[in-house]
Amino acid sequence: MTAIDKTVEWKRSHPDIVVYIPQEDAYTGDNEHFLVFESPEGNELLALWTQSSVEGHGDNHLVLARSQDLVTWSEPQYVIGTKRGGRGDQASWGFPVVSAQGRIYVFYTRDIGVHDLDTQTSGAMGCVYSDDNGHTWTSGSDIQMKRNQYDHPDPNVPRNWIVWQKPIRDSKGRWIVGYTQWSSPFHATETPLGWYSKDSRAMFMRFDNLDEVPDPAELRITWLPDDNEGLAVLFPDRPHLSVAQEPGIIRLPDGRIFCAMRTFTGYIWYSVSSDDGGSWSEPQILRYRDGGEPIKQPIASCPLYQLANGSVLLVFHNNDGNLGEYKPQHALHNRRPAFIAVGEYHPEAEQPLWFSKPRQILDTDGVTFGPKGTSEIATYPSLTEWGGRRVLWYPDRKHFLLGKEIPDAWLADGER
Repeated sequence: MTAIDKTVEWKRSHPDIVVYIPQEDAYTGDNEHFLVFESPEGNELLALWTQSSVEGHGDNHLVLARSQDLVTWSEPQYVIGTKRGGRGDQASWGFPVVSAQGRIYVFYTRDIGVHDLDTQTSGAMGCVYSDDNGHTWTSGSDIQMKRNQYDHPDPNVPRNWIVWQKPIRDSKGRWIVGYTQWSSPFHATETPLGWYSKDSRAMFMRFDNLDEVPDPAELRITWLPDDNEGLAVLFPDRPHLSVAQEPGIIRLPDGRIFCAMRTFTGYIWYSVSSDDGGSWSEPQILRYRDGGEPIKQPIASCPLYQLANGSVLLVFHNNDGNLGEYKPQHALHNRRPAFIAVGEYHPEAEQPLWFSKPRQILDTDGVTFGPKGTSEIATYPSLTEWGGRRVLWYPDRKHFLLGKEIPDAWLADGER
Protein backbone atom coordinates (compact mmCIF):
# COMPACT_ATOMS: atom_id res chain seq x y z
CA MET A 1 0.00 0.00 0.00
CA THR A 2 1.32 3.44 -0.93
CA ALA A 3 1.86 5.70 2.06
CA ILE A 4 -0.26 8.84 2.18
CA ASP A 5 1.69 12.09 1.89
CA LYS A 6 0.01 14.24 4.51
CA THR A 7 1.46 17.44 3.06
CA VAL A 8 -0.44 17.11 -0.23
CA GLU A 9 -3.43 14.93 0.67
CA TRP A 10 -5.65 18.02 0.85
CA LYS A 11 -5.27 18.34 -2.95
CA ARG A 12 -7.06 15.05 -3.64
CA SER A 13 -10.50 16.60 -4.23
CA HIS A 14 -9.05 19.37 -6.45
CA PRO A 15 -10.21 22.36 -4.38
CA ASP A 16 -10.09 25.91 -5.69
CA ILE A 17 -9.66 27.46 -2.23
CA VAL A 18 -7.94 26.32 0.96
CA VAL A 19 -9.41 27.64 4.20
CA TYR A 20 -7.80 25.44 6.84
CA ILE A 21 -5.31 22.57 6.93
CA PRO A 22 -4.76 21.25 10.46
CA GLN A 23 -1.17 21.03 11.58
CA GLU A 24 -1.92 18.50 14.32
CA ASP A 25 -4.57 15.97 15.26
CA ALA A 26 -4.74 16.76 18.98
CA TYR A 27 -7.47 19.36 19.60
CA THR A 28 -7.68 20.64 16.00
CA GLY A 29 -7.78 17.54 13.80
CA ASP A 30 -11.55 17.22 13.32
CA ASN A 31 -13.24 20.11 11.49
CA GLU A 32 -16.88 20.02 10.42
CA HIS A 33 -20.22 21.83 10.26
CA PHE A 34 -18.47 24.38 8.07
CA LEU A 35 -20.70 27.46 7.80
CA VAL A 36 -19.37 30.40 5.75
CA PHE A 37 -21.37 33.63 5.74
CA GLU A 38 -21.08 37.29 4.82
CA SER A 39 -20.00 39.58 7.63
CA PRO A 40 -22.44 42.25 8.86
CA GLU A 41 -20.26 44.96 7.33
CA GLY A 42 -20.22 43.10 4.01
CA ASN A 43 -16.47 43.52 3.60
CA GLU A 44 -15.41 39.96 4.35
CA LEU A 45 -16.54 36.38 4.71
CA LEU A 46 -16.61 34.67 8.08
CA ALA A 47 -16.28 30.90 8.53
CA LEU A 48 -17.66 29.24 11.66
CA TRP A 49 -17.13 25.57 12.41
CA THR A 50 -16.97 22.91 15.11
CA GLN A 51 -13.46 21.71 15.85
CA SER A 52 -12.18 18.88 18.07
CA SER A 53 -9.46 16.28 18.40
CA VAL A 54 -11.86 13.76 16.85
CA GLU A 55 -15.64 13.74 16.70
CA GLY A 56 -17.19 12.35 19.86
CA HIS A 57 -14.11 12.57 22.10
CA GLY A 58 -15.54 15.30 24.32
CA ASP A 59 -13.58 18.41 23.34
CA ASN A 60 -15.81 20.15 20.78
CA HIS A 61 -15.33 23.89 20.46
CA LEU A 62 -16.31 26.60 17.98
CA VAL A 63 -13.80 28.60 15.97
CA LEU A 64 -14.03 31.43 13.44
CA ALA A 65 -11.81 32.44 10.51
CA ARG A 66 -12.16 35.37 8.11
CA SER A 67 -11.23 36.43 4.58
CA GLN A 68 -11.52 39.63 2.56
CA ASP A 69 -10.79 38.01 -0.79
CA LEU A 70 -12.16 34.42 -0.50
CA VAL A 71 -8.64 33.04 -0.97
CA THR A 72 -6.53 34.17 1.98
CA TRP A 73 -7.94 33.07 5.33
CA SER A 74 -6.93 33.94 8.86
CA GLU A 75 -6.01 31.35 11.43
CA PRO A 76 -9.16 30.26 13.28
CA GLN A 77 -10.05 32.17 16.44
CA TYR A 78 -11.43 30.27 19.44
CA VAL A 79 -15.01 31.34 20.19
CA ILE A 80 -16.47 29.03 22.86
CA GLY A 81 -16.28 25.44 24.10
CA THR A 82 -13.65 23.05 25.43
CA LYS A 83 -10.23 24.58 26.00
CA ARG A 84 -7.06 22.90 24.77
CA GLY A 85 -6.19 19.90 26.91
CA GLY A 86 -9.62 19.78 28.52
CA ARG A 87 -12.75 17.68 28.36
CA GLY A 88 -16.35 18.72 28.81
CA ASP A 89 -17.89 22.21 28.62
CA GLN A 90 -18.31 21.50 24.93
CA ALA A 91 -19.80 23.83 22.35
CA SER A 92 -21.03 21.85 19.35
CA TRP A 93 -22.68 22.53 15.99
CA GLY A 94 -22.79 26.32 16.22
CA PHE A 95 -24.78 28.20 13.60
CA PRO A 96 -24.72 31.96 12.90
CA VAL A 97 -27.62 34.36 12.47
CA VAL A 98 -26.92 37.98 11.51
CA SER A 99 -29.51 40.52 12.62
CA ALA A 100 -30.68 43.36 10.41
CA GLN A 101 -28.72 45.71 12.67
CA GLY A 102 -25.45 43.80 12.39
CA ARG A 103 -25.24 41.72 15.54
CA ILE A 104 -24.01 38.17 14.98
CA TYR A 105 -25.67 35.57 17.15
CA VAL A 106 -24.20 32.08 17.32
CA PHE A 107 -26.37 29.36 18.83
CA TYR A 108 -24.99 25.94 19.69
CA THR A 109 -25.55 22.70 21.59
CA ARG A 110 -24.01 23.41 25.02
CA ASP A 111 -22.69 20.51 27.06
CA ILE A 112 -24.01 21.04 30.61
CA GLY A 113 -22.56 17.81 31.99
CA VAL A 114 -25.91 15.99 31.97
CA HIS A 115 -26.15 13.60 29.04
CA ASP A 116 -29.08 11.67 27.62
CA LEU A 117 -28.23 10.40 24.13
CA ASP A 118 -24.53 11.32 24.15
CA THR A 119 -22.18 14.16 25.09
CA GLN A 120 -22.41 16.21 21.88
CA THR A 121 -26.10 16.13 20.96
CA SER A 122 -27.52 16.31 24.50
CA GLY A 123 -27.37 19.88 25.68
CA ALA A 124 -28.84 23.27 26.35
CA MET A 125 -29.15 25.89 23.61
CA GLY A 126 -26.18 28.13 24.26
CA CYS A 127 -25.61 31.55 22.72
CA VAL A 128 -22.74 33.96 22.14
CA TYR A 129 -22.99 37.22 20.22
CA SER A 130 -20.74 39.82 18.64
CA ASP A 131 -21.27 43.48 17.78
CA ASP A 132 -17.89 44.00 16.09
CA ASN A 133 -17.91 41.71 13.05
CA GLY A 134 -17.00 38.66 15.09
CA HIS A 135 -13.75 39.94 16.60
CA THR A 136 -14.97 39.65 20.19
CA TRP A 137 -17.78 37.58 21.70
CA THR A 138 -20.11 37.90 24.67
CA SER A 139 -21.71 34.87 26.29
CA GLY A 140 -25.47 35.14 26.71
CA SER A 141 -27.83 33.13 28.82
CA ASP A 142 -29.09 29.78 27.56
CA ILE A 143 -32.17 29.83 25.36
CA GLN A 144 -35.21 28.08 26.78
CA MET A 145 -36.24 25.26 24.46
CA LYS A 146 -39.81 24.04 24.29
CA ARG A 147 -39.99 20.40 25.30
CA ASN A 148 -42.17 17.68 23.80
CA GLN A 149 -43.11 14.04 24.19
CA TYR A 150 -39.80 12.84 22.73
CA ASP A 151 -37.70 14.45 25.46
CA HIS A 152 -36.70 12.85 28.74
CA PRO A 153 -39.51 13.35 31.30
CA ASP A 154 -37.04 14.89 33.76
CA PRO A 155 -36.78 18.58 32.79
CA ASN A 156 -33.22 18.64 34.13
CA VAL A 157 -32.14 16.27 31.36
CA PRO A 158 -31.45 18.35 28.25
CA ARG A 159 -32.90 17.77 24.82
CA ASN A 160 -31.07 15.86 22.07
CA TRP A 161 -30.77 18.19 19.08
CA ILE A 162 -28.54 19.60 16.33
CA VAL A 163 -28.89 22.51 13.90
CA TRP A 164 -26.44 22.25 11.04
CA GLN A 165 -27.41 24.84 8.40
CA LYS A 166 -27.61 28.59 8.25
CA PRO A 167 -31.18 29.85 8.76
CA ILE A 168 -33.24 31.38 5.96
CA ARG A 169 -35.92 34.07 6.05
CA ASP A 170 -39.54 32.96 5.83
CA SER A 171 -42.27 34.70 3.82
CA LYS A 172 -42.60 37.36 6.53
CA GLY A 173 -38.88 38.00 6.80
CA ARG A 174 -38.29 36.06 10.02
CA TRP A 175 -35.32 33.76 10.48
CA ILE A 176 -36.21 30.05 10.51
CA VAL A 177 -34.05 26.94 10.63
CA GLY A 178 -34.55 23.18 10.87
CA TYR A 179 -33.07 20.91 13.48
CA THR A 180 -32.86 17.22 14.21
CA GLN A 181 -34.43 16.02 17.44
CA TRP A 182 -33.50 12.58 18.71
CA SER A 183 -35.87 10.92 21.14
CA SER A 184 -34.62 10.27 24.64
CA PRO A 185 -33.49 6.65 25.17
CA PHE A 186 -35.96 6.73 28.07
CA HIS A 187 -38.71 6.13 25.51
CA ALA A 188 -36.95 3.36 23.56
CA THR A 189 -38.86 0.09 23.30
CA GLU A 190 -36.15 -1.83 21.46
CA THR A 191 -32.37 -1.75 21.23
CA PRO A 192 -31.08 0.38 18.32
CA LEU A 193 -29.20 -1.45 15.59
CA GLY A 194 -26.62 1.34 15.73
CA TRP A 195 -26.22 5.13 15.83
CA TYR A 196 -28.10 5.31 12.52
CA SER A 197 -31.29 3.75 13.91
CA LYS A 198 -32.07 6.03 16.84
CA ASP A 199 -35.56 7.54 16.79
CA SER A 200 -35.43 11.05 15.33
CA ARG A 201 -37.48 13.71 13.57
CA ALA A 202 -37.08 17.00 11.74
CA MET A 203 -38.25 20.01 13.74
CA PHE A 204 -37.96 23.78 13.25
CA MET A 205 -37.42 26.98 15.20
CA ARG A 206 -38.24 30.56 14.20
CA PHE A 207 -36.59 33.66 15.65
CA ASP A 208 -39.39 36.20 15.95
CA ASN A 209 -37.52 39.27 17.22
CA LEU A 210 -33.85 38.64 16.47
CA ASP A 211 -33.61 41.64 14.12
CA GLU A 212 -34.38 43.88 17.10
CA VAL A 213 -31.04 42.71 18.64
CA PRO A 214 -32.41 41.73 22.03
CA ASP A 215 -30.32 40.26 24.81
CA PRO A 216 -30.38 36.47 24.34
CA ALA A 217 -32.61 36.16 27.41
CA GLU A 218 -35.22 38.26 25.61
CA LEU A 219 -35.24 36.38 22.32
CA ARG A 220 -38.66 35.10 21.28
CA ILE A 221 -38.57 31.74 19.51
CA THR A 222 -41.51 29.86 18.06
CA TRP A 223 -41.04 26.10 18.06
CA LEU A 224 -42.44 24.39 15.00
CA PRO A 225 -44.41 22.64 13.69
CA ASP A 226 -47.38 23.80 15.72
CA ASP A 227 -48.35 20.25 16.68
CA ASN A 228 -44.83 19.66 18.08
CA GLU A 229 -44.77 16.28 16.31
CA GLY A 230 -42.09 16.89 13.70
CA LEU A 231 -41.49 15.25 10.33
CA ALA A 232 -41.07 11.47 10.55
CA VAL A 233 -39.85 8.86 8.05
CA LEU A 234 -40.12 5.20 9.01
CA PHE A 235 -36.95 3.17 9.44
CA PRO A 236 -36.94 0.05 7.22
CA ASP A 237 -38.66 -2.92 8.87
CA ARG A 238 -39.22 -1.07 12.14
CA PRO A 239 -42.73 0.40 11.91
CA HIS A 240 -42.52 2.30 15.21
CA LEU A 241 -39.17 3.96 14.53
CA SER A 242 -38.54 7.20 12.64
CA VAL A 243 -35.20 8.36 11.25
CA ALA A 244 -35.60 11.79 9.62
CA GLN A 245 -32.64 14.07 10.17
CA GLU A 246 -30.60 17.13 9.11
CA PRO A 247 -33.46 19.13 7.56
CA GLY A 248 -32.32 21.66 4.98
CA ILE A 249 -34.76 24.33 3.86
CA ILE A 250 -35.22 26.91 1.10
CA ARG A 251 -38.10 29.28 0.35
CA LEU A 252 -39.95 28.74 -2.91
CA PRO A 253 -40.97 31.71 -5.10
CA ASP A 254 -44.57 31.41 -3.86
CA GLY A 255 -43.44 31.71 -0.22
CA ARG A 256 -43.74 28.04 0.70
CA ILE A 257 -40.85 26.37 2.52
CA PHE A 258 -39.34 23.27 0.95
CA CYS A 259 -37.47 20.87 3.24
CA ALA A 260 -35.13 17.99 2.31
CA MET A 261 -34.04 15.40 4.89
CA ARG A 262 -31.64 12.52 5.21
CA THR A 263 -33.10 9.13 6.15
CA PHE A 264 -32.03 5.48 6.30
CA THR A 265 -34.21 4.43 3.36
CA GLY A 266 -31.53 5.07 0.73
CA TYR A 267 -33.30 8.20 -0.54
CA ILE A 268 -33.74 11.87 0.26
CA TRP A 269 -37.23 12.71 1.53
CA TYR A 270 -38.99 16.07 1.34
CA SER A 271 -41.91 18.02 2.77
CA VAL A 272 -43.48 21.40 2.01
CA SER A 273 -44.99 24.00 4.34
CA SER A 274 -47.52 26.60 3.18
CA ASP A 275 -47.64 28.48 6.49
CA ASP A 276 -44.02 29.27 7.34
CA GLY A 277 -43.36 26.00 9.11
CA GLY A 278 -46.54 25.79 11.18
CA SER A 279 -47.66 22.64 9.37
CA TRP A 280 -46.10 20.38 6.76
CA SER A 281 -47.13 17.99 4.03
CA GLU A 282 -46.66 14.28 4.59
CA PRO A 283 -42.99 13.50 3.80
CA GLN A 284 -42.34 11.80 0.46
CA ILE A 285 -39.32 10.46 -1.41
CA LEU A 286 -37.60 13.22 -3.37
CA ARG A 287 -37.52 12.50 -7.11
CA TYR A 288 -35.86 14.17 -10.06
CA ARG A 289 -39.37 15.17 -11.21
CA ASP A 290 -42.94 14.05 -10.69
CA GLY A 291 -42.99 10.34 -11.50
CA GLY A 292 -39.22 10.30 -11.96
CA GLU A 293 -36.45 8.31 -10.38
CA PRO A 294 -35.90 8.70 -6.63
CA ILE A 295 -32.82 10.67 -5.62
CA LYS A 296 -30.48 8.28 -3.85
CA GLN A 297 -28.69 9.27 -0.67
CA PRO A 298 -27.00 7.45 2.21
CA ILE A 299 -27.55 8.72 5.74
CA ALA A 300 -25.69 11.97 5.07
CA SER A 301 -26.56 15.65 4.89
CA CYS A 302 -28.23 16.72 1.63
CA PRO A 303 -28.40 20.52 1.67
CA LEU A 304 -30.40 22.77 -0.61
CA TYR A 305 -29.12 26.24 -1.52
CA GLN A 306 -31.19 29.05 -3.00
CA LEU A 307 -29.10 30.71 -5.72
CA ALA A 308 -29.23 34.33 -6.80
CA ASN A 309 -30.35 33.30 -10.30
CA GLY A 310 -33.53 31.74 -8.88
CA SER A 311 -32.54 28.10 -9.17
CA VAL A 312 -31.79 25.72 -6.31
CA LEU A 313 -28.64 23.67 -5.81
CA LEU A 314 -28.83 20.23 -4.21
CA VAL A 315 -25.61 18.70 -2.84
CA PHE A 316 -25.76 14.96 -2.28
CA HIS A 317 -23.89 11.67 -2.67
CA ASN A 318 -25.99 9.83 -5.27
CA ASN A 319 -25.90 6.35 -3.74
CA ASP A 320 -28.35 4.51 -1.50
CA GLY A 321 -25.75 3.58 1.10
CA ASN A 322 -24.52 0.56 -0.84
CA LEU A 323 -21.18 1.59 -2.30
CA GLY A 324 -18.79 -1.16 -3.33
CA GLU A 325 -18.20 -3.38 -0.31
CA TYR A 326 -19.90 -0.94 2.05
CA LYS A 327 -23.47 -1.08 3.32
CA PRO A 328 -25.87 1.70 4.42
CA GLN A 329 -24.59 1.65 8.00
CA HIS A 330 -21.00 2.31 6.89
CA ALA A 331 -21.24 6.09 6.86
CA LEU A 332 -17.49 6.57 7.11
CA HIS A 333 -17.18 5.17 3.60
CA ASN A 334 -20.39 5.74 1.60
CA ARG A 335 -20.67 9.52 1.88
CA ARG A 336 -18.85 9.99 -1.41
CA PRO A 337 -18.47 11.12 -4.14
CA ALA A 338 -20.23 14.50 -3.88
CA PHE A 339 -22.70 15.47 -6.62
CA ILE A 340 -24.82 18.48 -7.44
CA ALA A 341 -28.18 18.73 -9.19
CA VAL A 342 -29.94 21.94 -10.18
CA GLY A 343 -33.54 22.40 -9.11
CA GLU A 344 -36.13 24.42 -11.01
CA TYR A 345 -39.46 25.58 -9.64
CA HIS A 346 -42.63 24.00 -11.06
CA PRO A 347 -45.54 25.64 -9.24
CA GLU A 348 -48.25 23.29 -10.51
CA ALA A 349 -46.33 20.07 -9.87
CA GLU A 350 -46.89 17.79 -6.92
CA GLN A 351 -43.17 18.07 -6.17
CA PRO A 352 -42.51 21.77 -6.77
CA LEU A 353 -38.76 21.39 -7.42
CA TRP A 354 -37.54 19.31 -10.37
CA PHE A 355 -33.86 18.46 -10.63
CA SER A 356 -31.29 18.03 -13.38
CA LYS A 357 -29.25 14.90 -13.77
CA PRO A 358 -26.48 14.64 -11.16
CA ARG A 359 -23.01 16.00 -11.79
CA GLN A 360 -20.06 14.70 -9.78
CA ILE A 361 -17.88 17.51 -8.42
CA LEU A 362 -15.77 16.10 -5.56
CA ASP A 363 -14.30 12.80 -4.40
CA THR A 364 -11.71 11.34 -2.06
CA ASP A 365 -11.21 8.21 -4.17
CA GLY A 366 -12.21 6.20 -1.12
CA VAL A 367 -8.98 7.10 0.69
CA THR A 368 -9.51 7.42 4.43
CA PHE A 369 -7.73 10.20 6.29
CA GLY A 370 -7.93 12.38 9.36
CA PRO A 371 -8.47 11.43 12.99
CA LYS A 372 -11.86 9.86 12.27
CA GLY A 373 -10.54 7.59 9.52
CA THR A 374 -13.28 8.51 7.07
CA SER A 375 -13.42 8.93 3.29
CA GLU A 376 -16.52 11.15 3.29
CA ILE A 377 -16.62 14.50 1.53
CA ALA A 378 -18.88 17.56 1.48
CA THR A 379 -20.83 16.57 4.58
CA TYR A 380 -22.16 19.65 6.39
CA PRO A 381 -20.96 22.20 3.82
CA SER A 382 -22.20 25.71 3.04
CA LEU A 383 -22.43 27.97 -0.01
CA THR A 384 -21.86 31.65 -0.68
CA GLU A 385 -22.28 33.92 -3.68
CA TRP A 386 -19.94 36.78 -2.86
CA GLY A 387 -17.26 38.76 -4.62
CA GLY A 388 -18.51 37.57 -7.99
CA ARG A 389 -17.87 33.92 -7.17
CA ARG A 390 -20.18 31.07 -6.18
CA VAL A 391 -18.34 28.74 -3.81
CA LEU A 392 -19.27 25.51 -2.08
CA TRP A 393 -17.36 25.40 1.20
CA TYR A 394 -16.82 21.79 2.19
CA PRO A 395 -15.08 19.60 4.76
CA ASP A 396 -12.87 16.94 3.22
CA ARG A 397 -12.98 13.87 5.49
CA LYS A 398 -13.98 16.15 8.37
CA HIS A 399 -10.37 17.29 8.45
CA PHE A 400 -9.46 19.77 5.69
CA LEU A 401 -11.72 22.77 5.06
CA LEU A 402 -11.79 23.73 1.39
CA GLY A 403 -13.75 25.60 -1.28
CA LYS A 404 -14.94 24.61 -4.75
CA GLU A 405 -16.15 27.20 -7.22
CA ILE A 406 -19.47 26.34 -8.89
CA PRO A 407 -19.40 28.08 -12.29
CA ASP A 408 -22.49 29.07 -14.23
CA ALA A 409 -21.70 26.44 -16.85
CA TRP A 410 -22.28 23.69 -14.28
CA LEU A 411 -25.75 25.05 -13.64
CA ALA A 412 -26.72 25.46 -17.28
CA ASP A 413 -25.62 22.22 -18.90
CA GLY A 414 -27.53 19.71 -16.80
CA GLU A 415 -30.11 17.58 -18.61
CA ARG A 416 -33.62 17.56 -17.18
